[in-house]
Amino acid sequence: RLVNVPARHTTSATRPIYFSPESYPRHVGTTRQIPEYYPIGDQIEFEPIGFIPVVMSSTYAYLEQTYGAVNEHQVGIGESTCSAIFGAIPLGAPNGTALLSIDELTRIAMERSTTARQAITLMGGLAVKYGFYGAGASEGTGEALVVSDPNEVWMFHILPDDTGTSAIWAAQLIPSTGFGVLANMFVLRELDPQNTSEFLMSSSVHAVAQEYGWWHPSDGLLDFTQIYSDGEYSHQYYSGRRMWGAYHLAAPSLSLSPVYDDLISSPYPLFVTPDELIGLTDLFKFHRYTYQNTPYDLGAVGNLAAGPFGSPNRW
Repeated sequence: RLVNVPARHTTSATRPIYFSPESYPRHVGTTRQIPEYYPIGDQIEFEPIGFIPVVMSSTYAYLEQTYGAVNEHQVGIGESTCSAIFGAIPLGAPNGTALLSIDELTRIAMERSTTARQAITLMGGLAVKYGFYGAGASEGTGEALVVSDPNEVWMFHILPDDTGTSAIWAAQLIPSTGFGVLANMFVLRELDPQNTSEFLMSSSVHAVAQEYGWWHPSDGLLDFTQIYSDGEYSHQYYSGRRMWGAYHLAAPSLSLSPVYDDLISSPYPLFVTPDELIGLTDLFKFHRYTYQNTPYDLGAVGNLAAGPFGSPNRW
């Protein structure tokens, strides 16, 4: 459910950070002053697992789901959990080392940011300082976000570092003519640290890769997905088929192949230029797409997974 988080004035020196269960109840407590999260019946209020400094006397109003969604300055965030080569355990759990989840990072970004670029540098900086943990213990240890404002749209990737106490992150600006897809897998490729107008990243992106011998400056630009992604989780085509489906609709003239050996090997671009301008109704169409009139039609006659009534929905 979507919850309204009002702007708040605070005199406190610290902001509490809570563990993010990503299940019901999302949060239980009165300290955030949000009635939707007040205890019901015998529910017990969540206890903070740590604190970060307060840097603003007032926060911005925003809407949140499990993640921060959009704030009063039209900074918006869309989330996609990804696999990654490193994982971390949250503070408060046995052997926990990391304070911040993507849930809390996006809320803090909503509270404190007026632009997408500011949101990215804020989330990345906090994760490096206090540690980042993903949604899963094995799969889902990384996260990808689309971060936007009225003027810019960025792709942001993050995962724990190899110590579990910090983070590795990078972001790339998507041009105004570009259309990209996030489908539960990293998609950032070659990062140019000299081009700070289009790329943002932590120093750990290169430092960790070089320490492990996965990349050297003589290799040229570092491929983020090639080094830090653990590939598609669940099965082959879990992410790639959805990427192909959206690109197939947005830019059919490219004739991108629906089959590939390995998504890490970069069969699809980070973004494409659509054949025609994309509007709001097109986005609805893309999300409703079940590969109609292709060999992968989820509701096709003879597709046993579609059941006796040819349903494209999977449960």
